[in-house]
Amino acid sequence: MPSTAAERVHVAVAVLRNDRDEVLLTRRHAHSHQGGLWEFPGGKVEPGESLDSALRREIAEELGVTVLQHQPLLDVFHDYADKPVRLEVREVTQFSGEPTPLEGQPMRWVPRAQLVDYEFPRANVAIVECLLNDAAFEASRASDD
Repeated sequence: MPSTAAERVHVAVAVLRNDRDEVLLTRRHAHSHQGGLWEFPGGKVEPGESLDSALRREIAEELGVTVLQHQPLLDVFHDYADKPVRLEVREVTQFSGEPTPLEGQPMRWVPRAQLVDYEFPRANVAIVECLLNDAAFEASRASDD
């Protein structure tokens, strides 16, 4: 019997930072779900695919970089009116190559404190809050030194 509830979309999300502690954002194409909003790069985990494989594949396809190391950052569950999603967010701690927007999407490096100036899909808000809280913690720790 077919399910009436929408299947939860499992998404691998990457938080990439550069040497200036800026975070990489890309803008969703206007025709896509949540189009025109800024997001952290990544994409759908295909059936039978591991999170690690999906993350590496999506980042290579979108940005032309190779993810060398990553670690868990956050797990987000959000129900949009038309689509429930699970974002498995990984902090990419090491990558090779220079990120390039291979799918024609706008891309920019943004200081964490300026993330509040960007409009994100609702499911990404928890990621932004996590990064802002992390920045506040690091700033307070630096002022204690």
